[in-house]
Amino acid sequence: MSKLSINLSMIVLLAAAGASMPVQAGQDSLLVNRVQQEQGMNLPTRGMTMAQVEQKFGAPQRKLEPRGGGNPRQPVINRWDYSNFIVYFEQNHVIHAVLNTPAGNNTNPASVK
Repeated sequence: MSKLSINLSMIVLLAAAGASMPVQAGQDSLLVNRVQQEQGMNLPTRGMTMAQVEQKFGAPQRKLEPRGGGNPRQPVINRWDYSNFIVYFEQNHVIHAVLNTPAGNNTNPASVK
């Protein structure tokens, strides 16, 4: 391989790497914005029971079928969708609540296989 082809290969690789940087930076700032929004919202907190969530926030718009539970390392996970947020439960307790945004598969999980 000649020096010229090595230099051209390096230029192409560097250009490709540089082109992807703004996309990653944009994704990082979106994630930061989302986390900041979630911190300012009244969302279910880790450890709340399903009954406590339903009492405080009302009935969800949709309760997805439970997933997992095949063994102790894969507990049953439930997901409840509200208009502005999604709540994930392990067994009967909240493990996470996130904003319901159009990014990712939040709006139509059935489309993801």
